[in-house]
Amino acid sequence: MNLKMRGFWSGAWLVVLGATLCAQTAAPAQPAPPQEPQPTFRIQVDLVTTDVIPRDERGNFIADLSKNEFEVYEDGVKQEITSMTVSHGGRITNVLAPPPPVLASEGLVLPPTRPVSDVSGRIFVFFVDDLHLQFGSTGRVRELFKKISKQLLHDGDLFGIVSSGPSSISVQMTYDKRRLDEAINKMTGAELKPEEIIEQSGTAPGAPSEVRFRVGVAFKTVYELLQNLDKVRDRRKALIYVSDGYDLNPFEDSRLGLMDPSSPFLQNTMQRALNQEAKFAGEERAQDPTLTHPRAAGQFSDAELTSMLAELTREANRSNVTMYTIDPRGLVGPLSDLDQEVEPQQWQEFVRKSQDSLRVLAEDTGGLAVVNQNDFDKALQRIDAETSDYYVLGYYSSNPDPTQRRRRLEVRVTRPDVSVWSRKEYVLRAVPLPQPAAAPAAPAAK
Repeated sequence: MNLKMRGFWSGAWLVVLGATLCAQTAAPAQPAPPQEPQPTFRIQVDLVTTDVIPRDERGNFIADLSKNEFEVYEDGVKQEITSMTVSHGGRITNVLAPPPPVLASEGLVLPPTRPVSDVSGRIFVFFVDDLHLQFGSTGRVRELFKKISKQLLHDGDLFGIVSSGPSSISVQMTYDKRRLDEAINKMTGAELKPEEIIEQSGTAPGAPSEVRFRVGVAFKTVYELLQNLDKVRDRRKALIYVSDGYDLNPFEDSRLGLMDPSSPFLQNTMQRALNQEAKFAGEERAQDPTLTHPRAAGQFSDAELTSMLAELTREANRSNVTMYTIDPRGLVGPLSDLDQEVEPQQWQEFVRKSQDSLRVLAEDTGGLAVVNQNDFDKALQRIDAETSDYYVLGYYSSNPDPTQRRRRLEVRVTRPDVSVWSRKEYVLRAVPLPQPAAAPAAPAAK
């Protein structure tokens, strides 16, 4: 499924205006000799923003900090804070905005002008990864979003919602909560069942093609969302990520016929056939040592998933987006509730890997992973608090080395007895290399 995201943000962000200047001169009498092209040096300085949540000894948010009480360090070098906004209870105040001019009034002493609240509300994007949601969890997913509609979304919050697969949900940024209710009725899980994964993969080592394709579609959709969210400044952006998680090498022993022959789960015909095929494949590998060992291929799949997760979290940190991942299955038992023949140990391994992937996405972006628990109310309350009370500090990096892509961040508060949460690092985007000029086309033969 090819999701079209270009129109998703068409009405929500600013339009960049450009102007083209043309100069015409008279042609010289004789053609001038060709000149060597002069090198062009381009310097681009981007505003770096990071969310900061300071709390006192009791864990309460501190809303009266000034710019001078914050210190921001990049790679150990103190930076100059050039922008600062604070959100308290969902109200956004631009602290560093210059005050409006005060009109003179005879005989009346006016109080100092207070900062003006620019906007209200918060920004949420909901991602429904229906390619990785069990069909049997459809009811739980819909109930979860009903809770989100009542407990998390407030009047004035701007939100959008998109799905990865057959639910075909694509709601542009809106304040209308009725659009969320319409999307809830379309949510349907379409995750592969364990037996489907085992049957489709055969004895091929590494990630099954269908599993790899589905993970790629989900991550591509989220990556495009993050790139569009990068256009929003001075606001805390929360991505609510609902998925069962990811494993590029699921049920490896069952797929490759490497299970213990005494296992009671080998009594069905499918497993016996897989073991027989794996036996022949093992004999071929013994004769040809260049063939990839299935265990090694599984390790490559795990490393590939780690790399994909890292790239996604890097893009989120570049865009200053916090991910909150939610596994709608809740507390997952030791055995699958899908009424399928799955070896218990392999099922537990599959659940562990999939939940770990959700933990990585949340923890590496400063969010919360709601996995292996049934108390969604408590989790939504925490997300509500973290997206309502925060500071956003901005600065222009003084690091002169553009090759230093990974930058360490540290935010301190000079006021005593204050604990500070902030983003720990960000990674610069790779600068695209200039493309060589195309050669002029040869004249067409007559």
